[in-house]
Amino acid sequence: MIHAENVAKEFTLHNQGGTVLRVMEGASLHVGRGECVALTGASGAGKSTLMRMIWGNYRTDAGVIRVGDLEVSRAEPRQIIAMRRGTLGYVSQFLRVLPRVPTLRVVAEPLLALGVPESEAEARATHLLTRLRIGESLWGLSPTTFSGGEQQRVNIARGFIHPYPALLLDEPTASLDAQNRETMMSLIEEAKARGTAILGIFHDEGARDRLCDRVVDVTGFRPGLDA
Repeated sequence: MIHAENVAKEFTLHNQGGTVLRVMEGASLHVGRGECVALTGASGAGKSTLMRMIWGNYRTDAGVIRVGDLEVSRAEPRQIIAMRRGTLGYVSQFLRVLPRVPTLRVVAEPLLALGVPESEAEARATHLLTRLRIGESLWGLSPTTFSGGEQQRVNIARGFIHPYPALLLDEPTASLDAQNRETMMSLIEEAKARGTAILGIFHDEGARDRLCDRVVDVTGFRPGLDA
């Protein structure tokens, strides 16, 4: 479901005389259905960069990235949007939503965008918010007012509301207490059982050991910084 082959990335620093930083080359990995693969490596090694290229936020300078049948590295914006709606979910560390939109609507939105009836989408959102211990009194409020841990749980509910064939997870157990950490890991296990391909950054060693089938160290993809 997720395939990267000989991927390279560089950044041009226009405010520093056009200095070119080569941050990645030869990056290759695959994630099959029902697998969970962890990206590891020191801070700055390129874990988030690779995830953002798979998500379609960063351009791929060389190599090929595919998610399902879509070659992300050469896809048009409309194709990337369609992939994010139905094929590839993403649970990030940060909540990015429009202000003043109620939490229930924020969580239900991925299903509404796919044409799922509002009653069905909100019922699924209700189930996940309850499971992740977001009290009903908060559902009508904007999650931008919530604590960091509550916002992370809203991100999780939003990311798991649709049975995406593939998922990207960026430190999914960060900011969670023990109960919600266990719920998060159960959601990942359930996604694996239904065949979801999962690629994630897991700094939580216990979660990584329990959930991940393989580990890919991105340090080997870092060429050094040359001008």
